[in-house]
Amino acid sequence: MPVAMAPARVARIEGFDGLQQRALAARARLGSRITAGDRIGMVDFALPSRQPRFHILDIASGARQTVLVAHGKGSDPDHSGWLERFSNEPGSEASSAGAYLTGDLYEGKHGRSRRLIGLDPSNCNAEARALVIHGAWYVSSQMAQDKGKLGRSQGCLAVAGNDLASVLDRLGPGSLIYVDKI
Repeated sequence: MPVAMAPARVARIEGFDGLQQRALAARARLGSRITAGDRIGMVDFALPSRQPRFHILDIASGARQTVLVAHGKGSDPDHSGWLERFSNEPGSEASSAGAYLTGDLYEGKHGRSRRLIGLDPSNCNAEARALVIHGAWYVSSQMAQDKGKLGRSQGCLAVAGNDLASVLDRLGPGSLIYVDKI
């Protein structure tokens, strides 16, 4: 006899499925702009920062890697650990929703990082705002356990230092990352 899932768990599965559907629709819409189509990144900002919410999906196999990711200070002004709002405004220090194209690697103030190019009106200022993927000391399972939340970025997709190499490698230049709150 099958076991019924708790309603909250069912809702989260539906949320991930909705996020995946939107990401795949963005991939189809953007067509040839996405030159590395074997994997896509998806960030589910409906979850609290203490939970892994950055998914990297292998399209062919369906395998998924999920890691912790911080949201921007301006998206969570009370530092509750929950994203409250998105913004595309320069100086907002908020996360932006929508489809991103991954750009080149570079060495910056946060070390090895990957540029992000916003492809939607909701994130078209990503390059001007210097939104990137980078490692951060304030993103770790220990931080999530001790504080019940992660630290906050200035709108970047900040991941744990021990996850950075894998994320940067799996989402090379020309990959799609889709960010939303479903």
